[in-house]
Amino acid sequence: MEDQKHSQRIHAFSSDVLTDLDAVGIAQLIKSKEASVQEITQAAIARAEQVNPHLNAIELDCFQRALEQNQYVDHGLFAGVPFFFKDNLDYQGLPSRHGSKAIGSKPADRNPQISQQILDQGFVVLGKSKLPEFGLNASTEYKDGSATYNPWHLSYSCGASSGGSAALVAAGVVPIAHANDGGGSIRIPAACCGLIGLKPSRGRTYDSEAAASLPINIISEGVLTRSIRDTAHFYAGMESSYYNKKLPRIGMIHGPSKRRLRIGLVPQSITGQIDSETTATLMHSATLLEQLGHHVEELQLPFSLSFVEDFSEYWGMLSFLLSTFGKKIFGADFNPKELDHLTVGLSKLYKKNFYKTPLFLYRLKKMQQQYREIFKHYDVLLSPVLAHTTPKIGYLSPQLPFDQLFERIQNYVTFTPIQNVVGAPGMSIPMGETQNDGLPISMQISADVGDEKTLIELAFEIEEAQPWRRIQDMPRIA
Repeated sequence: MEDQKHSQRIHAFSSDVLTDLDAVGIAQLIKSKEASVQEITQAAIARAEQVNPHLNAIELDCFQRALEQNQYVDHGLFAGVPFFFKDNLDYQGLPSRHGSKAIGSKPADRNPQISQQILDQGFVVLGKSKLPEFGLNASTEYKDGSATYNPWHLSYSCGASSGGSAALVAAGVVPIAHANDGGGSIRIPAACCGLIGLKPSRGRTYDSEAAASLPINIISEGVLTRSIRDTAHFYAGMESSYYNKKLPRIGMIHGPSKRRLRIGLVPQSITGQIDSETTATLMHSATLLEQLGHHVEELQLPFSLSFVEDFSEYWGMLSFLLSTFGKKIFGADFNPKELDHLTVGLSKLYKKNFYKTPLFLYRLKKMQQQYREIFKHYDVLLSPVLAHTTPKIGYLSPQLPFDQLFERIQNYVTFTPIQNVVGAPGMSIPMGETQNDGLPISMQISADVGDEKTLIELAFEIEEAQPWRRIQDMPRIA
């Protein structure tokens, strides 16, 4: 492998046993006995040790535990495949720090239902990946100035909140990693790092205990991958462990459908801001879909700027609850003095407007009916994931004054929160690149509640027509 010590683009892909296989490919290698779980685990650990000093993507590792336990993995679609949990979901024996210095290091004493559902797929867990404090920011950056870096260019954000997982998957350490999404936290880092990120419908998997207690459950659990095949297999495996009878089955999807779709093109964000490179990629994507035989027409979403305000208030309410009841939620060693500017600022925002709570909850809940009306006329919506291209480290730093940081987040993250509020699926797919630095530019395809199947089939078709760019094929940036 070439010397990457001073590279601005970094990855761990090599001629080792993992090569550039996706998770399904690695599982097949193990099943056919062409490689042992031990060999696979050792190769992934070696890759992690090689690139993590540059990426800062791992919060906690359990490498020795993985080596000791991998010999017992013999079940699941992903038996023996190396994996990271995001550090806001409990994994027995490791603490969950939620990206915050305010939380101690007490190990989890059990695996909650959602963690066990994921573990039932056969993964070998190598540790916990980094996230910004409580997953509130759109970049994985911290109040001390440290950050998790984008392997496509180390000067840029890897997105958030599942930023550590995205960096590890994009850099080739593991082919698949846990992510969750409360406002875009699967899709945003997928977009920044050129990955597949499907936020499933509300209730598609077991909920985390935190999500189940929310007045509007905006949090969905999932993964980040480099191939749509891995995403399809993951949700088929999860569905075999737990199936929500209120939703249509996804099933095992192996390729595109012959069905031609009615696609609504969303060219404007709610805030009205979208940059030229993102717009160009959106129009290229629309043209590609038309060439594939789909009908594409422009659509204006039926949501006003008040949605941004309502979601911001809801986000603030969550910050207030975490800040105020931290000792009850996280333990007696919770220290609110360690919270960053974004968490504190959001909490203050809510306290200033708490009397609006019944109204913004009512309006947010009402949105599902408005959203689902769209799908009487369309099968899929096509939009950007983000309103502008990936920013450099520091642009979304929690060291910034709260008002400045929050305005930047609102103007950046305007497309993804809608699916969280209404409980619908949305998927980030890499469709273009920035002219100057070759960073991924991604589009979102979204569908009606419960219709992940259509999104996966469409992504298979797009992947065949325009294969995803691979970081290992790109020239090194010196």
